[in-house]
Amino acid sequence: MIKKIEHIGIAVRNIEQANDLYSNLLGIKPYKSEEVQSEMVLTSFFKTGDSKVELLEGKSPDCAISKFIEKKGEGLHHIAFEVDDIVAEMENLKKLGFTLLSEQPKRGADNKLICFVHPKSANGVLVELCQEIIG
Repeated sequence: MIKKIEHIGIAVRNIEQANDLYSNLLGIKPYKSEEVQSEMVLTSFFKTGDSKVELLEGKSPDCAISKFIEKKGEGLHHIAFEVDDIVAEMENLKKLGFTLLSEQPKRGADNKLICFVHPKSANGVLVELCQEIIG
């Protein structure tokens, strides 16, 4: 079951410049930056209230973020929802006819297990499921 919006992902060309822009916009600094090797991205996170914004910069021309920016430009990339049991939610969504981009969850940024729902099965929106890694 989906609990809440976990974060909004924004694709950027230059994360340092975007960090400055969002620091000014939100009045806060990012609380975390990390590289996710499996996705070939550099991320940084801002928390405002109960919501988070994730900035994503591609570290390779072949990664999904770089391809997204090349095709659509910088901007909104995905919306992420928090779940308690990502495997159960993935099975539920498959039964409901959604297309997942992976068969198993993988480690993502900010201490999460993640899985993406293909935009073609979600009215053009890339949806991410996130489960906090405990322990």
